[in-house]
Amino acid sequence: MIDTRTRPIAIALAPDGVLSRAGLVLAGSALLALSARLEIPLPFSPVPVTAQTLAVLVIGAALGARLGAATVTLYLVEGIAGLPVYAGGAAGLARLGGPTGGYLVGFVAAAALVGWAAERGWTRTIVTTLLAMLAGEALIYAFGLAWLSRFPLSVSPLEAGLFPFIPGDAYKIALAVAVLPPVTRLVART
Repeated sequence: MIDTRTRPIAIALAPDGVLSRAGLVLAGSALLALSARLEIPLPFSPVPVTAQTLAVLVIGAALGARLGAATVTLYLVEGIAGLPVYAGGAAGLARLGGPTGGYLVGFVAAAALVGWAAERGWTRTIVTTLLAMLAGEALIYAFGLAWLSRFPLSVSPLEAGLFPFIPGDAYKIALAVAVLPPVTRLVART
């Protein structure tokens, strides 16, 4: 059972009920699809720069482990079903089998992990929020780089799928760390 003082933000604010939870999951998948549209292709990498990692981490923090993972899973299913929700407006099962598929699957694990941490109050302080965000980011990279290494690349998997993303991800994590603790504490008081 989740302590009411440490419930994830969206769960604490939304009314109880199946329809409310379904609405949160749908809104989260829409946010993730929108974050995929903020895309910067890299000429040496099949992995584009997007705002998706920030969206995934915030979804986990806001919805908790189960609903966070369900939200990202719904996003993946929407793309598989043909909705143009992936980066660059892509869709289809082939995207999961392609070079970015590991990152997409890693999104589910990251949302679940950050959500688990949020359910235990980890988004209440700067240090624990930072740890949760770094752990979620590390999971995304673990899945993504493991999968990316299976494909022929003009550079190493680290050069194609990690190093160029560190500055942007550091900025995204800093943003989450600056916003989540005060919002979480405010919601816990209400």
